Amino acid sequence: MPSIRDHTERVYRVAHQSSAAVISPVAASWRRCMTLHGLAPEEARAPWRLSDAEFRQARENAGTLIAEAAGELDRLFATVGKAGCCLLLTDGKGVALERRGAGGDDADFRGIGLWSGTVWSEASVGTNGIGTAIADERPVLIHRDQHFLSRNIGLSCATAPIRDESGRLAAAIDISTCRDDASEATLSILSQAVRDAAARIEANLFRRAFVGARIVLVPVDRAGPALLAVDRDDLVLGATRAARLWLGLDDERIADGVPASDLLEGELSAEREELPDAERAALRRALSRAKGNVSMAADLLGISRATLYRKMKRLSLN
Repeated sequence: MPSIRDHTERVYRVAHQSSAAVISPVAASWRRCMTLHGLAPEEARAPWRLSDAEFRQARENAGTLIAEAAGELDRLFATVGKAGCCLLLTDGKGVALERRGAGGDDADFRGIGLWSGTVWSEASVGTNGIGTAIADERPVLIHRDQHFLSRNIGLSCATAPIRDESGRLAAAIDISTCRDDASEATLSILSQAVRDAAARIEANLFRRAFVGARIVLVPVDRAGPALLAVDRDDLVLGATRAARLWLGLDDERIADGVPASDLLEGELSAEREELPDAERAALRRALSRAKGNVSMAADLLGISRATLYRKMKRLSLN
């Protein structure tokens, strides 16, 4: 591990290069810390800490997140806790809401600031797992001297962002260790574990947001859970970020109404539905495809406009 002086000089040298943003994500983060946040690597600064009232409010605002993440935090800590690791769950601003750590390691982690109520954004402590994962909206691995502040070069962090039911960044989950023998191979394993936990928390949040809807797994090879929430008439109510990226969905398209069977090439057929439900779903799909134009929907269904109006009235479709 380099000395504090060597690390400080290296950060200044790299961050002052105009090409820092293309050298590596870490170099880009170092440059942000200096030019955007006005930080200096030699500063002996601890993370910002919320007041008790601010912390209570932050936890209240994130009540659903904390409830859906608790089980995953416990399971993950049962796996990595004995290896000298600390877990943090933060909100989208980097505020540490929940923590898991072994009592024997508490003094070390508290001294660094890995504690509930602290803020691990880049603006607070420079390049670090949580802050950089939130800034870049991607999983990151920040190993020792990749941190911006020289005081943190003994720390290694593996972090993954967590997205809400609309695909927007809402939180982060982090594994950190101060062990001298933490190798890059070990950190890679921890990084995969934290990404898997983040994906499960995202799925929990999505299912909770669409209670009563049918949850459909989109068969894609993409990071994060690719899920759709579908109503009884096969219209998409919501989609996770992975599903949105794969299927070309956004809030506007979902609000307009799009049949899931159109997206998944008919995999969600209505073969097992009762006849009235199947007919109602077919009419809604046609109207959705026609953007509400009754004449066009009738043409799609191969029936007259008058017949379509009668069916809509019978099935209470406005």
